[in-house]
Amino acid sequence: MNTKFKLSALFVVGYLVTGCHNPTPKSMGTPLANAPVVASNAMKTAKGKTVLVKGVMVEKCPVAGCWFKLQDKNGIVKVDTKDAGFVVTDIPLKTEITASGKVQDGDSPTVLATGIRYQ
Repeated sequence: MNTKFKLSALFVVGYLVTGCHNPTPKSMGTPLANAPVVASNAMKTAKGKTVLVKGVMVEKCPVAGCWFKLQDKNGIVKVDTKDAGFVVTDIPLKTEITASGKVQDGDSPTVLATGIRYQ
């Protein structure tokens, strides 16, 4: 066997072993609510309602991990975890997260989290 063939075979085997692995999602807080997914730019119309928000974590509280910001294709929403009893200090930035919670009244979009799911 030539070296090129061996490397190609090794690549294919490595891909099959690692590429097909689908890690189990991790959760914090209470299980996610059965609620509608609301885009960041529609938070003002959902004030007081329980919603799901999905996006990539682009910022988090640098001290306690008690809040983070999720970015979707429409903008950014702040998710507050302080009252939910969990923190996001060990979750790396750029992680895809789905969060459930109640949309807080106020000028900037904020979700008071009850739970999150991520991989």
